[in-house]
Amino acid sequence: MWDERYNTQQYAYGKQPNDFLAEHYKQLPKGNVISLAEGEGRNAVFLAKMGYSVTAVDGSKVGLEKAAKLAKEHNVNIELVHADLAKFDFEKEKWDAVVSIYCPLPSAVRSAVYKRAVKGLKLGGVFLLEAYTPEQVNYNTGGGPSVDTKTSKSDLQDDLAELSFVHLEELKREVFEGTYHTGLASVLQAIAKK
Repeated sequence: MWDERYNTQQYAYGKQPNDFLAEHYKQLPKGNVISLAEGEGRNAVFLAKMGYSVTAVDGSKVGLEKAAKLAKEHNVNIELVHADLAKFDFEKEKWDAVVSIYCPLPSAVRSAVYKRAVKGLKLGGVFLLEAYTPEQVNYNTGGGPSVDTKTSKSDLQDDLAELSFVHLEELKREVFEGTYHTGLASVLQAIAKK
């Protein structure tokens, strides 16, 4: 599905970074950042421009090819990793930050991935997330019809139980991110520290 979605001249979610990330990236310690389900590279390229060493992981080769093109356009380097997040090895205490922007994994997979990501964070590392809440299925502004790929506040608190939340909020906000994420949306925003 994702190869098909990204197989166009246009960038499906635009070339600009996610608003929440752009507003709060300074809370990420400088160093190695991993961006989950990075797609076409908009968030990874933004972070690289801000001086971070970024690894972008995605299951779509087409998305990653476009991410490479976007990085070249902005004259930055990002490491691209084609992998299934369900099987991805975060290693132990390797990352200064984990970024998850609209990473639509089934709940059981998401929980396992996030718990492994937490183990991959260094002490003092930060996990930054924006995701759709289960209520998003009532809106036609992105995220698809499955409640199981959405994240509630309590789900995230369980998944990131080893971290301390600096920010955790469910809210309605206007999202303007390309063709597929546009309009009023129900989102969860989080910043948590190890």
